[in-house]
Amino acid sequence: MLVSYKWLQDYVDLAGVSATELAERITRSGIEVDDVEQKSAGVKNVVVGHVLQCEKHPEADKLNKCLVNVGEEEPVQIICGAPNVAKGQKVAVAKVGAVLPGNFKIKKAKLRGEVSQGMICSLQELGIEGKLVAKEFSEGIFVFPEDTEVGADALELLNFNDEVLELDLTPNRADALSMLGVAYETAAILDQEVKLPETAIQASQEKASDYISVKVDAKEDSPLYTAKIIKNVKVGPSPLWLQTRLMSAGIRPHNNVVDITNYILLEYGQPLHAFDYDKFGSKEVVVRHAHEGEKVVTLDDTERTLTSDQLVITNGTVPVALAGVMGGADSEVSAETTTILLESAYFAGASIRSTSKYHGLRSEASSRYEKGVDPARVRPAAERAAKLMAELAGGEVLEGRVEADLLAIEPAVLSITLEKINRVLGTDITANEVVDIFNRLQFNVSVEKDIFTVIVPTRRGDITIEEDLIEEVARLYGYDNLPKTLPTGAATSGGLTKVQAKRRAARNYLEGAGLYQAITYSLTSEERASQFALEKREPVKLAMPMSEEHSCLRMSIIPQLLNSLSYNLARQQEFIAVYEIGSIFLNEGANSQPDEREHIAGAVTGLWVENDWQGEKKPVDFYVVKGILEGLLEKLGVAGNVEWCAAQREGMHPGRTAEIHLNGESLGFVGELHPTVEKAWDLKPTYVFELKAEPIFNAELPELKYVPIPKFPSISRDIALVVDTEVTAGKLEAIIHEAGGKLLKATRVFDLYDGEHMKKGKKSIAFSLTYADPEKTLTDEEVLKAHDRVLSAVKEKAGAELRG
Repeated sequence: MLVSYKWLQDYVDLAGVSATELAERITRSGIEVDDVEQKSAGVKNVVVGHVLQCEKHPEADKLNKCLVNVGEEEPVQIICGAPNVAKGQKVAVAKVGAVLPGNFKIKKAKLRGEVSQGMICSLQELGIEGKLVAKEFSEGIFVFPEDTEVGADALELLNFNDEVLELDLTPNRADALSMLGVAYETAAILDQEVKLPETAIQASQEKASDYISVKVDAKEDSPLYTAKIIKNVKVGPSPLWLQTRLMSAGIRPHNNVVDITNYILLEYGQPLHAFDYDKFGSKEVVVRHAHEGEKVVTLDDTERTLTSDQLVITNGTVPVALAGVMGGADSEVSAETTTILLESAYFAGASIRSTSKYHGLRSEASSRYEKGVDPARVRPAAERAAKLMAELAGGEVLEGRVEADLLAIEPAVLSITLEKINRVLGTDITANEVVDIFNRLQFNVSVEKDIFTVIVPTRRGDITIEEDLIEEVARLYGYDNLPKTLPTGAATSGGLTKVQAKRRAARNYLEGAGLYQAITYSLTSEERASQFALEKREPVKLAMPMSEEHSCLRMSIIPQLLNSLSYNLARQQEFIAVYEIGSIFLNEGANSQPDEREHIAGAVTGLWVENDWQGEKKPVDFYVVKGILEGLLEKLGVAGNVEWCAAQREGMHPGRTAEIHLNGESLGFVGELHPTVEKAWDLKPTYVFELKAEPIFNAELPELKYVPIPKFPSISRDIALVVDTEVTAGKLEAIIHEAGGKLLKATRVFDLYDGEHMKKGKKSIAFSLTYADPEKTLTDEEVLKAHDRVLSAVKEKAGAELRG
């Protein structure tokens, strides 16, 4: 539900309470406010202009040269490409110096040789979604009414000085699907009164009953149906205030009659429908269930086949509307309409929900009927709409209304004791405080011997049991004011520590990446105790070992994982990927306990991808395992501080091993086993990794920050750099990032070549560079400037040359 802050002030005094503060207080009272949108944010210096002259641009068929009075001493010339611009119009003009959404600044310019001092704006260019712009202005500029003052603030006239609260409503709070419902909620929070709209009207002497009758055959699904007649209406555009309020609420304006029904839907939460009386086809409204296979063409020009359980509005013969969902095309209000048949009804929510779901047709009306409308507002909503049609469309409202009334919904009456309220909430609220809360909610309450008897108005259909009353007391009393207690007894409140949470996240990630968890012995042989150790020390020996194979505490997890791989390969398991998060033990000297440290290790061998039906086989390689580790470090939030360096380690392949550094300190390594080690373990090509867990799990992470999804396109540039063979891609990438500045958003290596066409001692590394600016579309000149800096930097700092 989108709630206009300015519109809400029509019903509740909000003096001294800003939109942001109101949003906070509504959220704390139980309805979450997702966002507060300042509609004019970043937009300024847009005024109403009067087009004095309009002629074709001498050098461009699709441009117009306009002379526009913007309320200054002299009119200005503006070049405009809108197809609907014409002499005599009142339009929105962004003057020189104005700022439009996206930080788009208006400057004096020349278009095809003609000076343009400003911009005539469409609503879309001012930041209104295209789907909310009236059809006549959807393909061009917006035109103000003729009596609009020249030079006036166009943003204020378009209600851009408003703020819109976005309410995230739960299904039970259907009462807040209307401005009046939100007004009641706001009034209760601020302890204010609600000012209801005026509905009284001077009716004509003619009676509505002379023009129409109402008959309801489906009484359970339509217990209340009312009809009013408004004659002599003049269908045309709605006044600007009405259009802007609808657009703020996410509804597109159409014409004054349809806009009024939508306005009342938002104001009262009561869906209405306006039929063209002259097209209705009879003087009788019959509400019934459809005949099986019966058809109706709805307002979206779609023919729909009905089933016998669907509620329809008919003229006694054929359906003219799907009740509570959408009207029919045959009786649609048009520019020629002069007499309105206005429907206001109470339909059963289950029936409307079933029909809406069957046809895949969800509307603002159906969404409210599904959750339940207030039966007490059916008649006032119709009277309010008729009043507005008389005021805004020149209509003549006929006396009375015609209705079929079998509605038996009464306000709920609930009783609850003060003792139960305080016992459930753990509070010590007094009876006077409880009464005050119910009075603020405008619930009728009486007290006798600490028992509250509450008459709940029908607008709050969600309140049906005692616990609902307790919830109302709690949220208006203030959840923050409820006392804080801990559970009593032997149990204590639990939770994961930071390290435990990260350890669990690491396990979940590695298992999600396809690795199985292994749990291996911490005891090993003296020979294997030191293999692959990140820190070489004398192994810790047991005083009384069970065997030579279990005589020492391990200093690395990898040997145990290799033993697991060898065991499984011997049993015809072709692909094996295992990991372990466990302890290793470092000797602290005689008469001292060993230093127990946590490590993360893994071993992978075999085919990483195998699709027999496609003939695709991909063995695991260095980059697969490196990618797994990159994802793990990213998951744990430390990837940005990690550096990968080529390394030589005992037992590892000399050209396929990398050392991993975190904040400049050694974290671990990843790579392929040396072929002699693989042969010793009877393994195929195998890749292993081992990392220290403590620096990762205890790393202080910066506050998480989000950035908006880019609105503007990026530009990519590819470069192939010829460098000495000892220059690493990482070094080049660091130089490129530093030189690229804030416009360079991403760098990616996509090719390496050191074949016969390269000079001895040289290689070619190709990078793809992505440039972008979150505030605007980049020009070629801006990208070229940044790109030249990159090329200069790699040449100066790494001796790189562009490959020809």
